[in-house]
Amino acid sequence: MARSKKTRKGGENGPKFAPRVKKADRNAVDGKKSETGRKSGSRHNEALLSKASGNGAALKKDARHGSKKPVALTLPKSITEPLVVKPKQPKLTDEQKLLKLEDDPRLNQLLDQLEEGRDLSDADQKWLDVQLDKIEQLMQRLGLTEGDESPAPSPKKQLTDDELLSRFESGADLLKDYQKED
Repeated sequence: MARSKKTRKGGENGPKFAPRVKKADRNAVDGKKSETGRKSGSRHNEALLSKASGNGAALKKDARHGSKKPVALTLPKSITEPLVVKPKQPKLTDEQKLLKLEDDPRLNQLLDQLEEGRDLSDADQKWLDVQLDKIEQLMQRLGLTEGDESPAPSPKKQLTDDELLSRFESGADLLKDYQKED
C-alpha cells in the first residue's frame, strides 16, 4: 500500500469554517454598531468635547468624580506643637487655704468699705458672703473659733479594763440570743 502524506485540509467532508472577515465588516453584517462607548482619552481631548456638544457647560464640567477641594500637605500647628502638661500642685492644707483667703486683696478692700459704712453692690455682697462662709468653715475645722458658737468635740475617755470586760460579756449574751432565734 502506498503511503499518503496527511494534510490539514478536511476535503469535502471536513468541517466548514466561515471565511475570515474584518471585525468592522462583521458588525455591519450583524447589524450592531461598530463602536461602543467613548474613545480613549476623550475627557482630556477638548476638540472631541466641543464637537460632541455645542454648549460651553460641557467644556467647563470636569468629568472626574470626587472632591476638588485642595488638601493641605502639612499638619496644623496645634497638632505639631507638643502638649504642655501642667504639673499638679500639691493640695493646700486648711491652714494654707485660710491664709490665702485672708490675704485676698478684694476681700480686704470690701471689708474696709463695709467698715467705712459704704453700701456694696449685690454681686460684691454675695461674693463677700461666700468668702466669709469659707473662712468660717476653715476656722471651725482648725478649731480656731470661739467656744461660744459650737462646743469643741471632747476626746473619748479611756475605759477601764473592768468596763471593757463588762461590755464584751454583754455583747456575747446578745449574740447567743440572736443565734437561738434563727
